[in-house]
Amino acid sequence: MKNFVVKTIANAGALAVAVWLLDKITLTGDSTTKKVWTLILVALVFGLVNFLVKPIVKILTFPLFILTLGLITLVVNALMLLLTSWVCDKLDLSFHVEGFWTAVLGGLIISVVSWALNMILPDTD
Repeated sequence: MKNFVVKTIANAGALAVAVWLLDKITLTGDSTTKKVWTLILVALVFGLVNFLVKPIVKILTFPLFILTLGLITLVVNALMLLLTSWVCDKLDLSFHVEGFWTAVLGGLIISVVSWALNMILPDTD
């Protein structure tokens, strides 16, 4: 359970950095508290999308991983971020990613920041 909480916090932090750096990734809310809770819920949705959908997409695109030497990972991460944005829209969460190239850059930022936060935060159960 502790590992799940740490990964959710890392995802929320990475998403916050992406929202802060990129104008076309938006998170709106009336107050800071509402924004924080929305960010945590978006991190949960993002984690769920990465847990359920990403492995299937990676298996289906395995030949492209080999052909592009792994660069297709940027596209897969962008698609997962766009899917998260779509799901959040359906759940009435105020998180939106505008455009594919914004999602590619956002996915790259989220991957790097999430990796760094996972290295810093404890992950023992």
